[in-house]
Amino acid sequence: GVALGLERTRAVLRGLGDPQLKMVTVHIAGTNGKGSTAAMTESILRAAGMRTGLYTSPHLSRFTERIKIDGQEVEGDRLAALLPRIDSIGVPLTYFELATVLGFLVFAELGVEVMVAETGLGGRLDATTTCQPVATAITSIAMDHAELLGNSLTEIARETAGLAKRGVPLFLGPLAAEADDAIARVAENIGAPLRRLSPDLELPPGCPVALGGAHQRSNAALALALAKVAAGAAGRSLSDEQFCQGLRAVVWPGRLEMLQGILLDCAHNLEGAIALAAALDTMPHRRPRALLFSVVAGKPAREMLNVLAPRFDAIFLTQSSNSRSLTAQQLLTLLPSLPPSLLPAAPLLPAAPLLPAAPLLVTRAVDDPMQALSMARAYLAEQQQPEGVPLVVGAGSTFLVGDLRAFLLCEARDPLPTSDPVSVPVFNDLLNKS
Repeated sequence: GVALGLERTRAVLRGLGDPQLKMVTVHIAGTNGKGSTAAMTESILRAAGMRTGLYTSPHLSRFTERIKIDGQEVEGDRLAALLPRIDSIGVPLTYFELATVLGFLVFAELGVEVMVAETGLGGRLDATTTCQPVATAITSIAMDHAELLGNSLTEIARETAGLAKRGVPLFLGPLAAEADDAIARVAENIGAPLRRLSPDLELPPGCPVALGGAHQRSNAALALALAKVAAGAAGRSLSDEQFCQGLRAVVWPGRLEMLQGILLDCAHNLEGAIALAAALDTMPHRRPRALLFSVVAGKPAREMLNVLAPRFDAIFLTQSSNSRSLTAQQLLTLLPSLPPSLLPAAPLLPAAPLLPAAPLLVTRAVDDPMQALSMARAYLAEQQQPEGVPLVVGAGSTFLVGDLRAFLLCEARDPLPTSDPVSVPVFNDLLNKS
C-alpha cells in the first residue's frame, strides 16, 4: 500500500551501507513529464559514455522496466537475489519502497556512475528522496493525486518541492504562477538555488527530440541542464553532439508512441489530455480517428473527455486490467453530449487550433480493451477516406497503454498486475487471485 515517509527506506539503506551515496544522482519530480525528462537525461549521459542507471515508475508490462542500466532492464533474477539482503534488515517496506531500495542497491552493485531517479508520488515523502542528488528538477505541477498531495496547486507544489536539497540547484519547467511561487518559497527556506527554464529555450542547432509533442521541448531543455550538472559532478564534459545524440536516441514507451497504426499515450490526467490534444492538432491528415479510452477512479475523466472527444470520429470506452479502472459503462455516463469547440486554456502548452471535427458517429462501451481495439479498427476500415490516414489512439491510463502495448508486441506481462499507488485490500485481493 501507500505509506508516505522516509524513515523505513532510510533505515534499510543504512543497513545496506547506503548504496544511494555511491554514485552521482539526478532527482526529478513533477505531475507530468518527469519520466520523459528522466529518460532524456539518462540517454544524454549514456551518449557521453557514462555508465547510467535509470529508475522510473510505474511500469507498463514488467517490473524490470523500472530499473535499467545503460538502457537495458536489469534481469529479474538478479533483483530477486538481492531480496534476502534487504529482508535481513528486518524493516517492512511498501511495494514502492522495496522497488526503490532494489534500484539503488543494484546500481551500486553493478558500478553505475550516474543515477537518474524519478519520484513516484510528490517529492517530500517519496522513497526516492533518500538519495543525495547533485541536481533536482520539477517538470510540471497540476491537480493529480490530490487525496495524497493536497487540494490546490500551491499544496501540491509545496509537497513536490520537498525533494529540494540545500546547495543543490533546483531546475523548474514552465509552471503556473501559483505553483512557481510556492516552490520558490520552499527552495528559499531550504537554501536550494532555483533555476527557471523558458519553455521556448533553444536546443543546440539541428538537435531534434525523438519524443513527440511540443511539450517535450521544455522537458528536453531540463534534461540538457540536468545532464550538464551531472556530467560535471562526475568529472566529465558534454558536447552539443552528445546532447543531440542522446535526444535523438531516447526511447520512452507509451508516450505518443506509434505502434502498428495505433498511437499510444499515457495521458492519465487533464494536463496529459491537453498535451495529447495539442499533438493531435498538428496531424490534420490523420482522419478518420477512433479513441480507445480508459481511466482509473479518482481522475478527472469528464474533463479529459471534454478535451479529447472533439478530436475524434468515434469513441470506444473500455476498461484496463487495473483493478481501479472505471468500467466502460461508468465512462459512458461521463461522455459529453456536446463537446466544446475550443481547446481549454493551457498556460503550460502552446495554443493549437481545433480541427474541424466530424460528429461522433460511434460511441461504444466495451469493457475488454482488445475487443474495443478490434471494433475500432473495423470502424476505421469502414470509414476509410481516399486521401485519409486512419488512426486509433489509446489513452487515458498508463495501464491501458500497458495492456495494448503488450498485446501489440506480444510481450510477456508480470503475473501480478500491481500498480502504485495501490491500497492494501486491493493488493491482498490480487495476491489471493494469483
